[in-house]
Amino acid sequence: MRAIVLDSDDQYRITELDEPAPGPGEVAVRVAYAGVQWGDTMVKDGLFPVPRPFVPGFEASGHIVAVGPGVDGGRVGERVTALATGGAHAEVVVVPAVLALAVGELSLRTAAAFGWGTPTAYDLVHTVARVREGEHVLIHGAAGGVGGAAAQFARLAGAGRIVGVAGSADRAAYAARSGFDRILLREEFPAGLGDERFDVVLDPVGGPTRQAGLRALAPHGRLVAYGALGGHAPVLADADDLLGDGRSLMTYNGNLLSRTHPERLADSARRALDLLTAGRIRIDVTAEYDPADLGLAVRRLREGATHGKSVLRVAGRLTPLPASPTGADTRPATPAGT
Repeated sequence: MRAIVLDSDDQYRITELDEPAPGPGEVAVRVAYAGVQWGDTMVKDGLFPVPRPFVPGFEASGHIVAVGPGVDGGRVGERVTALATGGAHAEVVVVPAVLALAVGELSLRTAAAFGWGTPTAYDLVHTVARVREGEHVLIHGAAGGVGGAAAQFARLAGAGRIVGVAGSADRAAYAARSGFDRILLREEFPAGLGDERFDVVLDPVGGPTRQAGLRALAPHGRLVAYGALGGHAPVLADADDLLGDGRSLMTYNGNLLSRTHPERLADSARRALDLLTAGRIRIDVTAEYDPADLGLAVRRLREGATHGKSVLRVAGRLTPLPASPTGADTRPATPAGT
């Protein structure tokens, strides 16, 4: 098969590799589209070490072409969205069967964009923070795939007010389409909030932003940390101080959940997928790239130049390039879900 590899010189190349075969409890998916997500930037920047050459890509859509032992053979031919731990930027990717979800007639382009971000947003709102009727919610990264989906899920959960934080005026204008009641620019946070307090804060940023988010919690409020886009500066929280107002600092790690309790992640993903197919939420695919432009896609995501979701069109587009490496490891566990 053909695949994109990230080589030891930090360059993406397209090469020929052996097609992976599914093991017990796994399926092989012939990839139509693959998502581009924050985990791709982290691997490219060396924030999470992986063996190189490495086939990147953590989310894909396509058709199941083979099943491993213990998987119903009737799934061959099924149209799915698949959550991977690497290897999705290739013609075929192997994933746990439980994390390959049937999508029915949903467009495969949208199914790839569903990826890790939509189940993450669902879990943040429904499983971890448990947003209640009338509650006020603050969402950082409002123009991203997770932030936009979280705003929609929070509205469906009955949130009374939803405030977003975005990195630029352009991104704020885009985020407004997801139903936020108000959007602040990053430089306006937290001063722009005034005395407003929130029942739920969703924070993928960390550092001073997380510290300010804790201060912005109302009594019994919950801050959910699910990333550290702003760096890994320690955030100090006094448990006794939090206890006095009933405030909570919580965390969510979708990649860990996929390895410890994949059935829980799959359940949330199915619930989110049902809402998507019913037209109750939407996913915006705002950029589509050819495989040869993966480096551009990752760079634009890192720089905040993209809104919503970016995808690669894989089917029929992976053309080999000369002088490519061989022997890439397509399936090590790597960070995903951001």
